[in-house]
Formats: sequence, C-alpha cells, structure tokens
Amino acid sequence: MLTAGDDSPRPQPDSRFPWQLGHPDSEPAPEPAQVRVRPGSPAELLAIVPHLLGFVPQASLVVMGTEPPRGRVKVTLRYDLPDPPGAGVATDIAAHAVGIVGSQQLEAMTAVGYGTETLVDPVAYALRDAARQAAITLRDVLRVEGGRYWSYACGDDACCPAAGTPFDPAASPASATMAAAGMPVLADRAEVAAQVAPLAGADADSMRQATRRAERRAGQLLGKVRKSARLGAARQMIAAAGLNAVGAMIATYRGGGRYATDYQLAWITVALRDLRVRDDAWARMDPAYLDAHRRLWIDVTRRAQPGYVAAPASLLAFVAWQAGDGALANVALDRALADDTRYSMALLLRQVITAGAPPSLARLPMTPEEVAASYDDAEDDTDGDHDHELDPDVHDPDPRGEH
Repeated sequence: MLTAGDDSPRPQPDSRFPWQLGHPDSEPAPEPAQVRVRPGSPAELLAIVPHLLGFVPQASLVVMGTEPPRGRVKVTLRYDLPDPPGAGVATDIAAHAVGIVGSQQLEAMTAVGYGTETLVDPVAYALRDAARQAAITLRDVLRVEGGRYWSYACGDDACCPAAGTPFDPAASPASATMAAAGMPVLADRAEVAAQVAPLAGADADSMRQATRRAERRAGQLLGKVRKSARLGAARQMIAAAGLNAVGAMIATYRGGGRYATDYQLAWITVALRDLRVRDDAWARMDPAYLDAHRRLWIDVTRRAQPGYVAAPASLLAFVAWQAGDGALANVALDRALADDTRYSMALLLRQVITAGAPPSLARLPMTPEEVAASYDDAEDDTDGDHDHELDPDVHDPDPRGEH
C-alpha cells in the first residue's frame, strides 16, 4: 500500500494472530477456542487464507509464517501488490515480510499472490531471494487468478499444468470448519472499511446536531470553571463529566446494551478530546470484553463528526489489534489519521502494527487508577499558573508525551 506523497513504500500488513491476550499484571483473559485444520493440498490452503484475513484478498500478497513441527500458522500478513509493478517496491515488501517472520523466530513461510503474472512475479521472486538470504524456508508461492492457482515451486506439468489448477473454496471442509467456528469472510477489504465508514443522510444530520449540543455543553462547563483559583480542580471537574459518561457507556456495552440517543455518543466524542478521558477509556479495554468494546467503538467511530474521529477510531484500532484483526485495525487507523494526521496514539499503533507486533503486545498501558494518578500529579504541577487559559479547542498535553 503506497500513501500519496510518500517517497518510499509503506506496506500495511493485515493479520490475525492466535496469541492469548492480557495485561502483564493481571490474570490473562480466557484463551479462545482454537480452530485446527490441516490443509492437505494447495486448494485447501487457499480456502483457509480468506478466513485468516477476514476477507477475500484481491491484488494482494499474503505471507504466512509457520512454526514446526506441523507448520502451524503463527502470523499472516497481507500487502497490496504494487501497481505498476517495480523491482524496488517488490524488494521492500519482501524484506518487510521476511523481517517480521524472522523477528518472530519462525523458520518457514508460504505465500500467495492474488493477481496477474505481471503483478505477482516481481514480489514472488523478491520474496524467494529475501527468504534465501535470511535462511527462512519458503515452502511455496502460489498465484491465484480467475478461480485457478499456479505454483512457483512446482515445475511438473502433471500436477501443476500451465493452464493452472481450478479450485473451489466453498467446497473445502477446512473452510466450512473455520466458518462454523466464527471466522466469517467478507467479500473484500472494502467491506471491512465499510464497517467504520461515516454515516450519511438523515443519520449524519442528526449526529451533527447532537454534536453541536455536546459542544455547547462543554463550553458551558468551561465557562463555569474558567475563573477558578485552582486550575487543576477545574480541569478535574470538566474531565469528571466525560469520565462518567464514557465509563457508563463501556459498562452498558459490556452488559449487552447499546447507546440510546445520538446525543449520548456525541457527548462521548467531545469528551474523548480530553486526553485524560481518552486514556481512562484505553485503560479499561480489558480483552475479556473484546466483542463489546469492538461494538462500542465501531458505533462511536461511525457517528463521530469531523474533528472528533481520531480518539474513538484509535481505541477501535487498539481493540481490533487485541483481537488479532489487523484489517479492522488498519481501516480504523485510516479514519483516525484522516481526521488528525498528527494524532500520536494512531501513529504509534500504525507503527507497531506495521512492524508485525502480535496481539500479545496489545497490553493496557496503565490501570485506570494509574491514569488518574498521573494526571493528578500533572495538574498539581500546573496549579497556580494563572496565565494558562482553558479553551475548548486547546488540549493539555498527556503527561506521557501525547500532544
């Protein structure tokens, strides 16, 4: 995936990982039931790939790193095929994929290119060369086009005809097993992006009106405390309103509920502009409630108005990463950075996800108590500074360096 204006390629991997999640200082979340399938042919392997990604790849290179003794898939990466193709871009993609596989101490990998020979050949050969240099076994590279596949490792026309081998993913028992285990497949990556797309029409109008009301409420709170003799206490009063609303909404979704009015979500989007509120919500993303948190932040991200998208979209990206859903994490980050190109939580998550960091590293940054203490300490340091004026469009820096 190339970003307009970039001088060099920035491949964005989409991945699903099987690792267990949890805070380093807490009891780990129950490990989800693992689906065990053993593809006995290239066709069965190809039927599994969409389930690993969550969607049917198109114009893509998919790389699967495996571990012995049975070739268990430990990491799955997806890259957009460079179009037009180029040796330099292909080399960078191959180096990135091999680097991630090697960093996780995996000794073998398999790859699938989805597209024409013109697009797949450069990355297939670059991956072969990079794997050889890194002493990683490249078991096979398959190419898929028009319901047929070809193998770059097989030159026997008896089993790998020049016209390709037809296959039907829908007829695969492995695919049926994974679908039954709750690993559905969307038609393409665009359907993943549609899950977090902004509302349109009357729904969008309603959210705009609700957001204006929430902004007026925030302005009223600021007006009440602007002349406070203790700025720290004033800021805490403002943050408390947001903390209570976001905490209550998290509890509602964990209990199986959902927001009742557009204004509820509008107020949350405004409150999350306060980094203390955002960080408190982040610290509450217990992976035991992944599904509830994902529902919550999808709802908030879709309804957030311009200027208020970055925080909920970044929180969605974090919980998607916890769940090993790299595709959802990346489209959420796309929305966050489109709203605020400098939003550092989104930039940090993009960096670590692009680097192939597994969900086992998606740990909570602090407990809610630690977040509160860090902000209280920062407020104590600034009390008495009467030259600082609170403003609804100016946000104090996070004590841990977020600006």
